[in-house]
Amino acid sequence: MSIALSAADISRALTRISHEILEKNHGADSITVLGIPTRGAHLAQRIATTISTIESRDVQAGMLDITMHRDDLRIRPLRAIMSTSIPSIGIEGRDVILIDDVLFSGRTIRAALDALGEIGRPRSVQLAVLVDRGHRELPIRADFVGKNLPTSPTQSVRVHLSEIDGLDEVLIEGEA
Repeated sequence: MSIALSAADISRALTRISHEILEKNHGADSITVLGIPTRGAHLAQRIATTISTIESRDVQAGMLDITMHRDDLRIRPLRAIMSTSIPSIGIEGRDVILIDDVLFSGRTIRAALDALGEIGRPRSVQLAVLVDRGHRELPIRADFVGKNLPTSPTQSVRVHLSEIDGLDEVLIEGEA
C-alpha cells in the first residue's frame, strides 16, 4: 500500500480544480455543484466552499444519489439508498458540476447522468474527480482532474477523507 496523495496534495488539487471550474464557466453565476455519495458529496462541499471564498459569493453544493441507476444492481450486494439534495437554485439551464472521488470504468458517471436527467435539464454537465485511474469501459472523461494515477486493473485506489475517515489521503493498494 502506498500513499499517492497526502492531505496537502488533496487540498492543492481541490483548490486547483475550483479555479479551473471558475475559469471554464467564467465565474460562479451559472454553476450548481453536485457530489456523488459518499466521498464525492464531501469533495463537492469542499469545492463549493473554496469557490465561494474565491468569488466572495455563496455557492451551494448538493448530493445526487445514483443507486437505482447503477447497472450492477443484480450482481453486487444491495446498497443503502442515499438522499438526493438539490440546491434551491436547481439545475434547469445551469452548468452542473458533478463531483466524484475516483473515475475508473465510467459506469458511476453514466448512472449519475441518468439520475440527473430525471431531475431536470441542465445547460451543461461537467465532471470533476479527485483521481482518474484510467481503465474506462464507457466513453466518459473528466473535465477537471486532481491527479491522474495510472494503475493496473488489479490495484485499487482508496480515498480517505477527514469527514468520514478522520484523515485525508489517497492510497493505492495491490501490486502493479
